[in-house]
Amino acid sequence: MMRLPLLDPQDPKSIDFEQLNPMVDLFLERGFTYFDTAYGYHQGESEAAFRKAVSERYPRDRYTITDKMPVWLAKEEADYERIFNTQLERAGVDYFDYYWLHALNRTLLASVDACKGWEFIARKKAEGKVRHIGFSFHDEANVLEGMLKAHPEVEFVQLQINYIDWDSPSVQARECYELCVEYGKKVIVMEPVKGGSLALVPDPVGTIFKEHSPEASPASWAIRYVASLPEVAMVLSGMSDLNQVDDNTSFMQEFKPMDEEEQGIVADAARLIKDSITIPCTACHYCTDGCPMNIAIPEYFALYNSLRQFGKTAAHNSKYYYNRFIAHRGKASDCIECGQCEEHCPQHIDIIANLKLVAKEYE
Repeated sequence: MMRLPLLDPQDPKSIDFEQLNPMVDLFLERGFTYFDTAYGYHQGESEAAFRKAVSERYPRDRYTITDKMPVWLAKEEADYERIFNTQLERAGVDYFDYYWLHALNRTLLASVDACKGWEFIARKKAEGKVRHIGFSFHDEANVLEGMLKAHPEVEFVQLQINYIDWDSPSVQARECYELCVEYGKKVIVMEPVKGGSLALVPDPVGTIFKEHSPEASPASWAIRYVASLPEVAMVLSGMSDLNQVDDNTSFMQEFKPMDEEEQGIVADAARLIKDSITIPCTACHYCTDGCPMNIAIPEYFALYNSLRQFGKTAAHNSKYYYNRFIAHRGKASDCIECGQCEEHCPQHIDIIANLKLVAKEYE
């Protein structure tokens, strides 16, 4: 429930229920039940969209729902209770099947500890308001290990894992996954398609995929890669239209883990893609919520990457969409270098420097 279809591509709140409802129907019809939402997705509309598309249309035993506490908004203990109750109401449920402390890192940890966030989710589990507890994580492996040592009560950890980030020195997907295995925690995978970038792979990568499996989509390779990890309990995919739901559910209904040959093909694909991506942005939008200049940072980076990956074939569309964005959003050159975006970036991107590259290219 993060990358839903929109009536207006420039308005994250304008969710298109004529598209979303059939997506939900197909998903459930094929035996899938797991919905993932959060307080801030779609600028606060994701939970309400879940209510309209799922909980108001289906009985409670037909689905499971995961929600998350936006710990950066909780300044005192009372905020946790207030936000949690708001989430239940927005989603139209009496309890959450899974509930995480959202997007933890070393910066947010002190606040969570001070507000007794860990105790809060454990209490909600004891009260029956939550069935399973855990946290989503964006930081280095040594920080994760400290959390796992301090909080053996958590059951799940949500990690960013994909075949590009598996050996990334900044994301440290492999190290984080292996720590969860060591501490006996099941893993929920986010960003398996890396914000959609692994669904739109460069031509050489598409060629090697098709030579092996002509009918398999690039997204299927990305999702099957992470689903093949033994301790992965769930793979999240931010699906935006019915075709994506159809594709994802088609190859996951009777899931087959990747064999050794397929693993080798993915390794080759990762090498090729790493050579072509300039800015490793996943479009999570954590950087934009507090941007004082209202700069569409992920969108500008996606345009810039497309230009670098596909050259002249992408130049016209890339420039066109940049001009559309700056008609109602800040230009890349409007950046005042306050640094709040970099503080919240899970990918540890040098956003300020890259915005200068964007400005040089498009302005």
